[in-house]
Amino acid sequence: MGFARVLIADDEKHIADGLQLLLQEDGYEVDTATDGSTAWDKLQKGEFGLVLADLMMPGLDGLELFAKVRAAGLDSEVIIITGKGTVSSAVEAMRNGAYDYLTKPLELERLRALIPKALEKYQVKTANRELQRRLDSLSRYGEMIGQSEEMARVYSVIEAVAPTGAAVLIAGESGTGKELVARAIHQKSGRARGPFVALNCGAFPREILENELFGHEKGAFTGATNEKPGAFEQADGGTLFLDEVAEMEPDIQVKFLRALEQRSFRRLGGKKEIEVDIRVVAATNMKVEEALRDGKLREDLYHRLAVIPIYLPPLRERGGDVRILAEEFLRRFNQEQDKHVAGLGPAALEYLETYRWPGNVRELKNSIERAVILARTDRIELADLQPPHLHHDDAEVHVPVGTPVDEAERLLVLRTFAFARGDHKRAATMLGLTLRELKAKLQQYTK
Repeated sequence: MGFARVLIADDEKHIADGLQLLLQEDGYEVDTATDGSTAWDKLQKGEFGLVLADLMMPGLDGLELFAKVRAAGLDSEVIIITGKGTVSSAVEAMRNGAYDYLTKPLELERLRALIPKALEKYQVKTANRELQRRLDSLSRYGEMIGQSEEMARVYSVIEAVAPTGAAVLIAGESGTGKELVARAIHQKSGRARGPFVALNCGAFPREILENELFGHEKGAFTGATNEKPGAFEQADGGTLFLDEVAEMEPDIQVKFLRALEQRSFRRLGGKKEIEVDIRVVAATNMKVEEALRDGKLREDLYHRLAVIPIYLPPLRERGGDVRILAEEFLRRFNQEQDKHVAGLGPAALEYLETYRWPGNVRELKNSIERAVILARTDRIELADLQPPHLHHDDAEVHVPVGTPVDEAERLLVLRTFAFARGDHKRAATMLGLTLRELKAKLQQYTK
């Protein structure tokens, strides 16, 4: 049964002693007190899963003892023992959180039935409290890094949802790490040994996306010389992660919703239904309310996907996490680049912590990698963090003569995206690109 320590507080010593013997025979560790003040002293000095408190005691009665237990934030469950004339007081205590009450003379069978249930509730509370303490102190969770309150809340939701089969919709700006959340859910679920298949819905035109999702049969269209399984089949027994799900065309959303509800689908050109066992985790960088209002995301599909919604905060809302992330990326890129940069200079650190990071964690990671490569001393200084795409107050991009065309384009796209404060539409317009083309380039440049 686990922890099973019980405290009996009753001023009638023969009742306290008799209950102690009875419960010890049932396998419980039992202590007694013959007044409320002594009981409170024992509660402060040791852990008890359950308190059986007589309502009428000298000094500190059962209700006052219960009030002290709750005010102190103790997890102990409390069962009030009362005479028939004071049942109303015991019922009021239950409304305030007492586990139950018993009337004298005690019904031993009811007592024996209540105790294990009360202790089980205590064990659940203490386990949850310990879990929350552990999550609140974490600086790393799966592949995610951060110990802000905002990230602790995310970790807590992941812990709760991962063991279930519930669909999850992760909302957050580009670069916040939505795929890392999806991977953490997969790794902490019963599907961890199965495949994790990720598909970016915004990276494909309509015809190709349908093929990527459902696959095709041989001869389904010109050039289909072999059958090809889609993401639904590849994820069978595991997790399918669909990023930028609101970028799906409406008719694809309808087919996708049907496949989710039926847990079966047809390949393109196929006639038979293929059954699959998958869990779907979806993500969008759009504001959900706007996506629903503008018809980008079907409401029926949203409700199917967002059984458990998770909001992943942008880096600018994660107080204190920038430094932790920067130091982790510094360690990682020192190793990858065989460099020996010892740390961040004060001005560089201040710059990192005051910049708003429109590209979020992905942009920070990119910036530290570049700074490690360019560092002129054994520390990253402010000058090392000021390549063109971080001069967010300067509308110029300086590209040295001889820079490869691909690198020049990369600098221009990233600089423009930063200048536009992470506004995809504005940056795409400035660059003369479609929104889809810009997002594809950002994904390519920030991997």
